Amino acid sequence: MLVALHPENPQPRLVRQVLDALHSGGVIAYPTDSGYAIGCTLGNKEGLDVIRRIRRLDDKHNFTLLCRDLSEISTYALVANTTYRLLKAHTPGPYTFILEATREVPRRLLHPKRKHIGIRVPDNVIAQTLLEGLGEPLMTSTLILPDEQLPMTDPYDIEETLGHQLAAVIDGGFCGFEGTTVVDLTDEIPRVTRVGAGDPKAFGDLG
Repeated sequence: MLVALHPENPQPRLVRQVLDALHSGGVIAYPTDSGYAIGCTLGNKEGLDVIRRIRRLDDKHNFTLLCRDLSEISTYALVANTTYRLLKAHTPGPYTFILEATREVPRRLLHPKRKHIGIRVPDNVIAQTLLEGLGEPLMTSTLILPDEQLPMTDPYDIEETLGHQLAAVIDGGFCGFEGTTVVDLTDEIPRVTRVGAGDPKAFGDLG
């Protein structure tokens, strides 16, 4: 199902269709501020398996929770005062932050040895509208196919390539072609582990 949502004023009727697809156990492709991503509800074990198959991910992959705001982040990740200030300065935005997970995060989303989770607050109206309607984070992953370096950018290509595995593909227009910059905040000093969209130099010396 290809759903064309207005990038600034998503149509409520069509948003409800996408939310119904998520609540029914589906996986969706949707726009963010750093390219297209795929996601499902937090408790959707089958959806997680679909995402693993599409991306060919093993059980050591750090998954990401797409959150509405800082208050939702604190439910799912341990946030110290210094970390809070850093998150406040860089959210919403095209960054994924690796943090210590709380017990609210399903164990199947975590690295088997390190209880870390990726957290992200997107600066994208469609993504934020979905999160508002859902009332909880989306379990998400950048839509990068195996052996590719960049995310998929064309919703029609996504529908043609992956439509048989997805409940909905949102056409939200072009939204970039870089993954997020990933910043590990599990130690005292922030560490950039992947350079992408955004400004990685905001987190200190990359050398």
